[in-house]
Amino acid sequence: MKKLFFVEMTDTFGGEANYGWVNRFMVTAASSLGAIRKVTKKTGYHAKKYYDEGDAVRYNVPGACICYFVSYSDGSESEHYNGVETL
Repeated sequence: MKKLFFVEMTDTFGGEANYGWVNRFMVTAASSLGAIRKVTKKTGYHAKKYYDEGDAVRYNVPGACICYFVSYSDGSESEHYNGVETL
């Protein structure tokens, strides 16, 4: 069964999310892994899981100062942020 996921892609500084810039995506997928696969295919950056807190998963891009955050969504993020891309 497909679920809705909210994915944020942002820069890092010193290993921490910096939010100097951010790209946001709403993704329909069966799992957080499926969601990150769709987004990385779109953005062109391969990512590896860094941690999984259950409700949020962080992926880092090896060799780049970029990370992704994937979380379940109820769709309300589109109301709070401009320019959320749907995949």
